[in-house]
Amino acid sequence: MKLSVIMPAFNEERWIKDIVLKVLAQQVDGINEKEIIIVDDCSSDKTRSIVEELAAKNKSIKTVYHSVNQGKGAAISTAIAKITGDICIIQDADLEYDPKDYNLVLEPIIDGRADCVYGSRFVGSQAKRVLMYWHFVGNKFLTLLSNMFTNLNLTDMETCYKAFRAEILKNITIQSKRFGFEPEITAKIAKKNYRIYEVGISYRGRTYAEGKKINWKDGIKAIFAIIYFSFTSNSRR
Repeated sequence: MKLSVIMPAFNEERWIKDIVLKVLAQQVDGINEKEIIIVDDCSSDKTRSIVEELAAKNKSIKTVYHSVNQGKGAAISTAIAKITGDICIIQDADLEYDPKDYNLVLEPIIDGRADCVYGSRFVGSQAKRVLMYWHFVGNKFLTLLSNMFTNLNLTDMETCYKAFRAEILKNITIQSKRFGFEPEITAKIAKKNYRIYEVGISYRGRTYAEGKKINWKDGIKAIFAIIYFSFTSNSRR
């Protein structure tokens, strides 16, 4: 099976080389081929030059460059059109999420038990960095609200680590340009009654000084996204 790793990137010069090398080095049981699709979302630092250098050395890396900054959701949408794998996973271009967890996240799909798998930062025995309390509260609230509308029992709707059978993402049109992607994709796969699993993962969260980008404004927008996409009848919209 072939794995497609979708990696949106914006101003990640400090981290992106390390995470790309980690992804390339990670072995996954049942996966014999891998591609990384990096979408640079018009970075203003050295991210693009680093990505170009990495891609020149490894044919498994595909690159796309946005001419204007559009947001995480837009970058993922761009990448979806490029995937050629059987399974895909979303990987942030930093070190908050560890590719060593790929085996945990992908196993239910590889085994044929799941269509989608979420990697939860709030369950399991894996190590988690202790960080901002109100971010934790915000994440739990958004997950609760999402669950109320989707009738799912997720513990971490906002997680980056979401894996899918590739054909699922190819058949869903993503409307959200920024972090609204998370509640949008959750609402849309819930409506399709796909088999959704959740596994515990490790997490090394960043502070704002270390480059964290999501903020309270994105949380407010996520609330509206949860409500809007829950009441949108056509999941391909």
